[in-house]
Amino acid sequence: MSRFLPDDFDSSKTLALIAGQGIYPQLLAARARKAGISLRLIELGGETAPELVKSFPTSERSAVKVGQVGKLLKELKKLGVGYAVMAGQVTPGKLFRGLHPDLKAIRMLAGLERKNAETIFGAIGAEIEKAGVHLLDARIFMDEDLAEEGMLLQGKEKIEPKHLKHGIEIAQENARLDVGQGAVVSEGTVLAIEAFEGTNSMIARAGEFGAKNCLFVKVSKPQQDTRFDVPVLGLHTLQEMKKAGIGNVALESGSVLLLDKPQVLAKAKALGIGLTSILT
Repeated sequence: MSRFLPDDFDSSKTLALIAGQGIYPQLLAARARKAGISLRLIELGGETAPELVKSFPTSERSAVKVGQVGKLLKELKKLGVGYAVMAGQVTPGKLFRGLHPDLKAIRMLAGLERKNAETIFGAIGAEIEKAGVHLLDARIFMDEDLAEEGMLLQGKEKIEPKHLKHGIEIAQENARLDVGQGAVVSEGTVLAIEAFEGTNSMIARAGEFGAKNCLFVKVSKPQQDTRFDVPVLGLHTLQEMKKAGIGNVALESGSVLLLDKPQVLAKAKALGIGLTSILT
């Protein structure tokens, strides 16, 4: 069914999809349904795609605002689920504006020494588990979209091995520090590293320099919690790369998802973007 499901996975139990932005949760939902999994939806206000919401009967979905941890737990119980999975990005800036914390969330946030995506979603995951719902790896049913080792597409620009190595080192160090999972380099110069603003904003910043032979590198963190934080590459990022003049991307093999892979490869080829999957 999926290698990312636990060995003791019980397919008779209902799965709740806590859905953020983009195609990721839509792909996961379609594949879970194809596998015969009973599925329910937790809509995150202002984040979940309307077409995904409409694909669920009203009796099989609930809506919460970002930050309503207490309500999230109540809705999971109301839907009668045994498992939950988080998929899709939540707008990064909502940590500072547009957040609607309930009392449960306020108490949870107060107990965090550091407040970043990993600590916040990790704390939410712990609350979900305490409520008796098993939070699954976010890569379930996404096996076919994983980047595989080797050159997937040759781009118009050639990246020298030493510059590829430099880009990997910078991205890995950035990930080790838990700042972000990506970096953009140009012939030994670091143009931008990913932080809280996300991949596409970083790419836009890097493009402002007009540098040549630019390379975007995306890797996983050393202790990646794949229940809620999976590095991905999608069509939107490819379009941003083209606008920014970044002609190559290197992805960590076995860690980064291409959403969805056939469309991403076709789009990259059409845009003349080189795509390499690397072992790190």
